[in-house]
Amino acid sequence: MNVLVIYTHPNHKSLSYAFLNKVIQGSNENRKITNIEVLDLYEEQFDPVLVFNENKRRRDMHIDPKFEKYREQIRQADKIVFVYPIWWGRPPAMLLGYIDQMFASNFAYREKGGLIPEGLLKGKSVVCISSMKGPTLYPLYWLNNSHKVLMRKALFQYCGMKKVKFFEFGNMESPKGKHDKKLNQVYQYFKAVAN
Repeated sequence: MNVLVIYTHPNHKSLSYAFLNKVIQGSNENRKITNIEVLDLYEEQFDPVLVFNENKRRRDMHIDPKFEKYREQIRQADKIVFVYPIWWGRPPAMLLGYIDQMFASNFAYREKGGLIPEGLLKGKSVVCISSMKGPTLYPLYWLNNSHKVLMRKALFQYCGMKKVKFFEFGNMESPKGKHDKKLNQVYQYFKAVAN
């Protein structure tokens, strides 16, 4: 299994970075995982800004040579892992800019003329690991679970990726946040995951 980890946090001393390290540690101890690649969007200085004009058209995003390296990473991945904080009830703008440009028509999905397009990333699985300052149940009760709905239905399933797992951790700025337990949970998952 090939694993692509997309890490989105500007600070390598953050809890998000600790989660990234647990993903790597667990994956390295899992015999089913043959390759793990990490894309650190901030370190990469990925440009999240969409530009459309007479020279750069939205319908051509799937063949933009600037993004071929990233498209190939997605093509090769069996499992795509996103590690990010929740800011203002959603992933960081950097990650959303990556999604806007990478999950493009004719690469991630294809219009068929009906209500639902054909997902072109079928067979891939997804894991989202996110942390936030607020309580764990805040997104569910206050935001109608908008983060998970956005990621699962509006993005992953739309592109054909049906198997999606969330680790959504709250209270992470509290000393009672059980950081070690949650870090170990992520480590154990990647140490044992089979697909």
